[in-house]
Amino acid sequence: MSNDKDKDEGGIPLSVKGATDIDPWLEPFAQELLRRRTIADNWIKKFDETEGGLLKLADSYKEYGLHANQNDHSISYKEYAPNAIGASLIGDFNDWNHDSHKMQRDAFGNFTIILPPRENGDFAIPHDSRVKILLTLPDGSKVARLPPWIRRSTQPPKEYKNPTFESRFWNPSKEEIYHFKNARPLLPTSLKIYEAHVGISTPEPKVGTYKEFTKNILPKIKELGYNTLQLMSIMEHAYYASFGYQITSFFAISSRFGTPEELKELIDTAHGLGIRVLLDIVHSHASKNVEDGLNMFDGTDYYLFHGGSKGVHDQWDSRLFNYGNYETLRFLLSNLKFYLDEYNFDGFRFDGVTSMLYLHHGVGEGFSGNYNEYLNEFSKVDREAVAYLMLACDLCTEFAKLQKTSITTIAEDVSGYPTLCLPRSSGGVGFDYRLSMSIPDMWIKLLKHSKDEDWNMGDIVHTLTNRRYGEKCVAYAESHDQALVGDKTLAFWLMDKEMYTNMSTLTPLTPCVDRGLALHKMIRLITHSLGGEAYLNFEGNEFGHPEWLDFPRIGNNDSYHYARRQFNLIEDDLLRYKFLFYFDCAMNNTEANYGWLNYPQAYVSLKHEVDKVIVYERNNLLFIFNFHPTNSFTDYRVGLNGTGKFKVILSTDDEKFGGHGRIDKAVEHFTTPYNWNNRNNFLQVYLPTRTALVLAKID
Repeated sequence: MSNDKDKDEGGIPLSVKGATDIDPWLEPFAQELLRRRTIADNWIKKFDETEGGLLKLADSYKEYGLHANQNDHSISYKEYAPNAIGASLIGDFNDWNHDSHKMQRDAFGNFTIILPPRENGDFAIPHDSRVKILLTLPDGSKVARLPPWIRRSTQPPKEYKNPTFESRFWNPSKEEIYHFKNARPLLPTSLKIYEAHVGISTPEPKVGTYKEFTKNILPKIKELGYNTLQLMSIMEHAYYASFGYQITSFFAISSRFGTPEELKELIDTAHGLGIRVLLDIVHSHASKNVEDGLNMFDGTDYYLFHGGSKGVHDQWDSRLFNYGNYETLRFLLSNLKFYLDEYNFDGFRFDGVTSMLYLHHGVGEGFSGNYNEYLNEFSKVDREAVAYLMLACDLCTEFAKLQKTSITTIAEDVSGYPTLCLPRSSGGVGFDYRLSMSIPDMWIKLLKHSKDEDWNMGDIVHTLTNRRYGEKCVAYAESHDQALVGDKTLAFWLMDKEMYTNMSTLTPLTPCVDRGLALHKMIRLITHSLGGEAYLNFEGNEFGHPEWLDFPRIGNNDSYHYARRQFNLIEDDLLRYKFLFYFDCAMNNTEANYGWLNYPQAYVSLKHEVDKVIVYERNNLLFIFNFHPTNSFTDYRVGLNGTGKFKVILSTDDEKFGGHGRIDKAVEHFTTPYNWNNRNNFLQVYLPTRTALVLAKID
């Protein structure tokens, strides 16, 4: 595996020593870490030898698929279909003639053709016209398929008998091509992520568009203080209700929302507002669709996928990629670079990483945190998938260096895989962040099963702070998962009995709504400030959206009633939703002005189970939470290491946030040099029930 000269005095391979230095408990697994790293490193060497490097391999999207030469108006087409013995390009342009545009096959299973321009100089294939590839299989049968590298795929009108998606040749005129005007924003000190779905981003029961999102939602994201937009369900998927998780065309963006040029305009406009844009990338699996997907593309079940049962995810009813296959790596790595190059995305949120990491895909597994579950040489980890994730992170790192920019990578992993967010140079997988998926589960469990007076402050703090040293986390109180039908958002758990009757400011504030507004703010603030190095919110949840999310499907008679976000509610001055919206703005902007995300973990000085009070310091700020359902405290003493004069810079009890205005923010708080809760000083505050305060030094 490695020579003695490649090891330190303790026998630890130097190429993974960075990881073992951060976490000495990894030392017994150093050889396994090295084995996994070596798989990725060997791929890098192979790409250097055969392709000219990783980025050159990832440029394959410029060669494969359909391409228009703007100089001579010819069109080139290249497709990989190793099982086919013949191929033809068919479409509207040749009246779907099977024989007029036959393709040439090379020894590697690649089919190519060049179409010269028409006599009048026009492209042989009209812009946005339908095309397919017709493959001849070894038994002589013929199958028509959508080109896997196609950049535009659309669904025919409902009155058509065949609803399967159709591939189209996207080649807009020079006047129609969108040209980016704004550079990528610099990487902010802290990521505040707004997770959004274009199709639901309208109050009307319909599919929203890129244009509408650009005009109506981007300004709200800016106002709220989020600096990063995470777009879900962008890669083309035939089934809308899958929330974008059954991908059929990996290089095509969802045509439901508009055109490629309109998505480019959305991203460019976001950049102009200083908002970076991440793509939810789905490389964990693919749709089982045959007619308009990758499945059985060339007549085999192992085209880019594992064959047989290994290539099927039973619970997701989808196909699983073979990450040890050269052409699979070409396809997926090119897919990443395509979105970086063509759309100027600023990074990726990798979906379904847990499924990728393990041969059991996380199904029926409870991860205890024992390192043997992840790093034992006999553990059920898919080493080839781990290597692919390393290569994906390498690609983003190399691209960022070449473009002198920053590319962000986030892993959706529920298993707690060690080293996932350590740099590749240290022996890690290389992600920048992982999602803290245990945090929303904790809040839902508390609201669902525990009375307020039974909440355990120690358990809350433990869940919010229980993360691996040196590996950054994205904290969130709830995401799209909690908003989907079958679950409940925090606002629903808190106020569902009265959200349709007592959210008007013209009606008295009821105990239910009062509690809901108070805890909604407190839960968000403590998650924001204690739970990680970045923060995420799903659109609409910031103002307590009153309904779950349910896409049109047979079970609801294809209704769009719940497939929308009612942003109009915050614009109604007579409704209380505005209070939560204003608080979210204040929370994000306070963080922007004073900073706590992406700073060292907080020091928690108090977890008082009787008073239900939590106190901690982070980046010289003092956070105080009173979760007690009835008790308020006068001159409550809290410890801190800072000295001098402090003021309240954020209070959840402000009237403009739907609170009772019990905190006078003009009051100055002075420290006293006396050891309290293992801190060198203390100060005293008025701490009303269900209120959180943030204090900063003012001299």
